[in-house]
Amino acid sequence: MSHSTFEHPYFGVFVLFVLTCVAFTLTLRLQRIISRKLAKKDREKLKLSTYECGPTPTKQQNRISTHFFIFALLFVLFDIEVIFMVPWAIDFKLFTHIGLGNFVFFEMLSFIGFLLVGFIYAWKKGAFSWQSIK
Repeated sequence: MSHSTFEHPYFGVFVLFVLTCVAFTLTLRLQRIISRKLAKKDREKLKLSTYECGPTPTKQQNRISTHFFIFALLFVLFDIEVIFMVPWAIDFKLFTHIGLGNFVFFEMLSFIGFLLVGFIYAWKKGAFSWQSIK
C-alpha cells in the first residue's frame, strides 16, 4: 500500500514549518535593509564611546569593597539551606511513617554538617567581621 507525500499525516506541519522559516528569514532581511536605509550616517565622538547614554563618562569612582559581595554570597548560601530544609521538615513525618525516618534524618544531618563546616571556614577567614577580610 503506497502513500503519496501529500497523504502523510505530518505533511501539513512540515509545510507550515518551512513557510515559517522562510517568512522569519525574509522578515529579518527586510528589517536589516530598512534599518540601513533609515540609519543616520554621522558618527560623533560620543556615539562611538562605550557608554552612549546618560552622563559623560568620567574617571573611575571609588571602589566598592568585596566584603559586600562575600557577605551577600554567604547570605544566599544559607538562605538556600533553609529552602532545602523547609520541605524536608514538612515531609519528615511522612518519611517516618514509611520507614525512612532514620535515613532521611541522617541525610539532613550530614547536609547541615557540610554547611556547618563552610560556616566555620567563613568565620575563621573573617568573612563575618566587618573590618577586614583575610
